[in-house]
Amino acid sequence: MNLTVEQIAEEALSLPSEARALLADRLVESLDPAEDGYVHQLWIAEARRRRDDIRSRRVQTIPGDEAMAQVRQEFAR
Repeated sequence: MNLTVEQIAEEALSLPSEARALLADRLVESLDPAEDGYVHQLWIAEARRRRDDIRSRRVQTIPGDEAMAQVRQEFAR
């Protein structure tokens, strides 16, 4: 049985959220360790950029419960 990446993704997206999170963790862990350092550096740069955006007030933050309410509202559509 040969499934395409799209078929696998479709099946994975139909899983409950906890199962999808577990699958995502396992997939990330399976990546090439040499790339891990590069990805880590990219995330550090992104975190610093976001921090600087907040400190300079280029972006406006909102409380976490408000952000989650907005996300839930978007997914309820």
